[in-house]
Amino acid sequence: MDTQSLQAFLAVADSGSFSRAAEQLHLTQPAVSKRIAVLENQVDARLFDRIGRRVTLTEAGRVLLPRAREILVMVNDSRRALGNLAGAVGGSLTLATSHHIGLHRLPPLLKSYTRAHPDVRLDLHFLDSEEAYQGVLDGSLEIAVVTLAPHPDAQLEAVPLWTDRLCFVCAHDHPLARRRHLALEELCDFDCVLPGPLTFTRGLIEARFEAAGLRLPPTLSTNYLETLKMMTAIGLGWSLLPERLVAGELHELVVDHSPIHRPLGYLVHRNRTLSNAAQAMLAALEAARERRIR
Repeated sequence: MDTQSLQAFLAVADSGSFSRAAEQLHLTQPAVSKRIAVLENQVDARLFDRIGRRVTLTEAGRVLLPRAREILVMVNDSRRALGNLAGAVGGSLTLATSHHIGLHRLPPLLKSYTRAHPDVRLDLHFLDSEEAYQGVLDGSLEIAVVTLAPHPDAQLEAVPLWTDRLCFVCAHDHPLARRRHLALEELCDFDCVLPGPLTFTRGLIEARFEAAGLRLPPTLSTNYLETLKMMTAIGLGWSLLPERLVAGELHELVVDHSPIHRPLGYLVHRNRTLSNAAQAMLAALEAARERRIR
């Protein structure tokens, strides 16, 4: 099996479309189809069912999928190990980060890194933290800088760098803004806007309310914190947001409870050989670690 055919196979399997796979790989659709045909001839099995515009894996395709990922991870790992022998910091670095961290934590670090290592091509992806976790697990991402999970997978090394204090906030003209002190249960009488129910941050918030024997009130949700800030500022409900987002447009509520903090940091796969470019990035991230985390 050649790696180009395996890459095409994974691109079609992940996107569910030959045309989207072609865009992702910067190829024509006939070129992708040809690579899939070559692979099907090599394994002597049909890998996809094509019904109308819908593309689904056959049973043979489902069997091949995890093995294809493993093969490509091993090939890329070998290339990095050999490339590291030269000692140069260059090549491609695939890095994922959440939108909030990418906007509010990483810009100075990335600016310094790209100036210090001009031969590195930074392949930067903005993803939800949960999606980035999976990318590091399956080998498609070398590093992720994200909100850390309460219980990360044992295959991952999760290193905390910063801590976000989450603040209870509302619009300046919201009824809650007139109250000087609030009990946690009083918030349950008002609608709220929060991160999506499957996010690590939402899990932290729900756990705090559940520990107090409370249920969250009716909730609007989005995974983009800047959008949550806007929704809160126009009065759609109270929210919990990192303190870096609170100033100016929002009123911070004084709630009788212990602070809620979420850890931010980086992830790498324990069994992956990191490129020199990735090792230089980890050094830059370690240098940016908050003193209280050290």
